[in-house]
Amino acid sequence: MKNFVVKTIANAAALAVAVWLIDKITLTGDNTGKEIGTLILVALIFGVVNFLVKPLVQLLSLPLLILTLGLFTLVVNALMLLLTSWLADVFDLSFHVEGFWTAVLGGLVISVVSWALNVVLPDGD
Repeated sequence: MKNFVVKTIANAAALAVAVWLIDKITLTGDNTGKEIGTLILVALIFGVVNFLVKPLVQLLSLPLLILTLGLFTLVVNALMLLLTSWLADVFDLSFHVEGFWTAVLGGLVISVVSWALNVVLPDGD
């Protein structure tokens, strides 16, 4: 359970950095508390998407991953971020990613920040 909470917090922080750095990734709210709540809910959605959908997409795109020496992972990460944005819209959360190339850049930022936070934060149950 502790590992799940740590990963969710790391995802929320990575998403916050992406929102802060990239203008076309938006998170709106009436106040800071509502924005933090929305960010945590979006981080949960992002975690579920990465847990359930991403492995299937990676398996189906394995030839492209091999052919591009793993660079196609950037496209897969962008698609997961766009799917998260769409699901956030379905659940009426104020998180939006505008366009594919914004999602590629956002996926790159989120990957780097998540990796750095997972190195620093404790891991284990």
